Amino acid sequence: MLTFTDKGIYCEPGKFYIDPWKPVDFAIITHGHADHAKWGMKNYLCHHYTVPILQSRISADISVQGIGYNEVISRNGVKISLHPAGHIIGSAQIRLEYKGKVSVVSGDYKIQEDGLSTPFEPVKCHEFVTESTFGLPIYRWQSVATQNEQLQQWVRSNQEQKKTSVFVGYSLGKAQRIMQAMQDAGPLYVHYSIGKLNLAFEQIGVRLPKYEIVDLREDVKHLDQGIVIVPPSLLESKVIKKIPHMAHAICSGWMQVRGARRWRSADAGFPISDHADWEGLIEAVKATGAEQVHVTHGQTAVFAKYLNEIGIPADEVPTEYGREEEDESPENVEVPS
Repeated sequence: MLTFTDKGIYCEPGKFYIDPWKPVDFAIITHGHADHAKWGMKNYLCHHYTVPILQSRISADISVQGIGYNEVISRNGVKISLHPAGHIIGSAQIRLEYKGKVSVVSGDYKIQEDGLSTPFEPVKCHEFVTESTFGLPIYRWQSVATQNEQLQQWVRSNQEQKKTSVFVGYSLGKAQRIMQAMQDAGPLYVHYSIGKLNLAFEQIGVRLPKYEIVDLREDVKHLDQGIVIVPPSLLESKVIKKIPHMAHAICSGWMQVRGARRWRSADAGFPISDHADWEGLIEAVKATGAEQVHVTHGQTAVFAKYLNEIGIPADEVPTEYGREEEDESPENVEVPS
């Protein structure tokens, strides 16, 4: 049912694409991150919660239809439904059914429940397309409760030393998880790029902790000893250095590897990710019962090889996804002035 083209993942009988990276007539979008939701599609289909995110990130006047989880629609004889992926708010696995065969495209997903995203639900299928961003055995996440306690403990330590705690995390998903962990921990400030996406959360009824939006190009003396969240693109910029008495921490799955923190000379690194870790990927794939697995973006070779070794037929499929986590990796830091 699925073919992999130079425009993206294509459903031939349905005549539509899933998360295409080139302009097409009809695109089903798994979630709102920029590497999966591209500009230029004539028509978009996604979960209701992703609609305001696409309108915020792409354009307010795009042609977009939102549907709920488990709601079934048909296009050229193919039954389409969305199922929770647990990655970020509104993220969905795409289930396709045609002439008795079921295929599922996962997009990005995680097994951990973060309290913001609808929890991941496994979907039985014949064919499964999985990501593999952290598809190495070294990547194993601690519980969300433990992660939150570590963040809070770091902030308390900074407050005792009269320092300003600055968290670096991706604007959509990670930033809101950090905000949630900082409930009542102190004055909370977010960069305006994060504040813009927070509006999309608030439009659909998600309650975030009280915060203030800041523009680091303006006077920032009032941030002293507070808690600030900024996107990775600002990490080595001049403006971030204006924050008084700053101690900064990077929140990313890449921080599981000690060398990544050293590379950036961060004061702290917390391995927190919106992707499944090694065990989560294996758990998700097994739960599908799929006869064939296609492994995309990330550690494709290692993960596909492992699946074949445990008796699950798998192959590697090249795609253009993965930039959202790569933006947080040491090799891909934007350095604006």
